[in-house]
Amino acid sequence: MTTSPQQAGKQDPETPESVLTRFGIVTLEEDFTDFTVVASMPVGGMLNPFTGMPTIGSLAILVDDIAGRTNFHRRGSGQWTVSSELTVELSPDGIDSILAAPDEPVVASGEPLGPHGATLLAIATLTHRGTTIGVGTVRTVATTGGPDGPVPRGQDNLVRTPQTSLVELMSAEAPPPQDGACLLTQRRDSIIDNLIGIVHGGVSSTGLELVAWAAINHGQSEPLRTASIRVNFLRPFFAGERSRYEGTVVRVGRNSAIGDAQAVGDDGKVAIMARITGYR
Repeated sequence: MTTSPQQAGKQDPETPESVLTRFGIVTLEEDFTDFTVVASMPVGGMLNPFTGMPTIGSLAILVDDIAGRTNFHRRGSGQWTVSSELTVELSPDGIDSILAAPDEPVVASGEPLGPHGATLLAIATLTHRGTTIGVGTVRTVATTGGPDGPVPRGQDNLVRTPQTSLVELMSAEAPPPQDGACLLTQRRDSIIDNLIGIVHGGVSSTGLELVAWAAINHGQSEPLRTASIRVNFLRPFFAGERSRYEGTVVRVGRNSAIGDAQAVGDDGKVAIMARITGYR
């Protein structure tokens, strides 16, 4: 199924300009014929709010944008796209590269993986200082119709500085963990919503990684590093007074651990689920 450059040039409803601006994502290349997208994002200095340690969770925002745009540009006439799965796989030394040069952004190069079928699949290769540090994928379902127009949003009042935390960028809050369970509240903020009024999938995936990673590292003297993230989007995730991310431990072993997380919407229903794997 082909997509014209004119059609492909429309804005992906899942990643509005406000999200790109909030997280400093800069598009470097975008080919509407080969359906490839290249963009960069600063991730140095991003910390897990529960542990104060560096996190790679925000890479999910970059992957969701790049691979999601690749899928969006391949959609058929009259179709829109909705992400159903997202993954991130990081090399064992990926975070070391970022720590060594935190001012250098991570670059993601997205391209299609396989044909347009029941779903669309795209892969994003993550590089830092010219070295590959990981890959990510986004699987998308093409649907008919789409939003009538963008969700009304005001001006972004958050002034980003080198001291702005990741949770501030996400419009989230992190209360202290209780009994090893980690909970991150998601405040309502139209700036991080997509064009259909739900929390951007990359932002919610980041929240899931933060709470799951914090859960498996609770009480650990030697921290485990997140190596893989797998996210399943079940239903729209609307932010409100009760919206939150919850992280729990599945298993912590001598050299590896597994953690689960879920995003609970303002309606009290689980909207997104994720599993992360960490290694020492």
